[in-house]
Order: sequence, then structure tokens, then C-alpha cells
Amino acid sequence: AMSLYLMSVYGDPATEKAFRAAFAKAGKKPDMGKSCVRFRSLDALHLPAIADAIASCPMAEFVKRQQT
Repeated sequence: AMSLYLMSVYGDPATEKAFRAAFAKAGKKPDMGKSCVRFRSLDALHLPAIADAIASCPMAEFVKRQQT
């Protein structure tokens, strides 16, 4: 198994909700831990949702969130 860590998803409830909704719309269920998405193959992921989650939090915003 592999894991992808998306801290911006777990640090923002609205982003997590959108992330889960995008997976559901694609007919997939993310295997999520506290700070990761686990998967066995790329087919288990919904790559557009991952791209959106990463793009939704610019680096400066991510750093700002970590400092509070």
C-alpha cells in the first residue's frame, strides 16, 4: 500500500468536505487516515480531486495555517 499526505485537506474542514464529495461524485471512496490517503493503485485515487486539493492551498497559506 502507498500513502499520499495532504495536510491541507486535514487542516481545513471545507477542503476535506470538497475532497470527499469529489471522490463520491467519481464513484470512489477514499481510504483516509488522520493525515493521509492510502491506496494500492492509481485507479483507487481520483486524481482531479487531489490536484484541486493541492491547488486550493498556496504555499504561503499553508505556512500561515501551520503557524497558528
